[in-house]
Amino acid sequence: MINPIIQVVTDSGYQGIKKIHSNSKHPKKRSKKSPLTKQDKAQNREISQGRILNENVIGLIKRFKIISDRCRNRRKRLGFKMQFNSRHS
Repeated sequence: MINPIIQVVTDSGYQGIKKIHSNSKHPKKRSKKSPLTKQDKAQNREISQGRILNENVIGLIKRFKIISDRCRNRRKRLGFKMQFNSRHS
């Protein structure tokens, strides 16, 4: 379960999260009967911009295999390897 204090930001595919976690934010979907207003579109854009920043950071972290894989080497040289990988990627 997610702490109620934490705000969860999702994409429009997670419409049902409001039932599970009340402190969540997701873009509104349009329907055939009710198109989105300018205010709804502005809110969707704001939510998406925040999500894009998070997704980019996650992508940068995944780019460095040393962070995502298990370290199987000596700890003494770990700092050197982190510096080497960050400079050569």
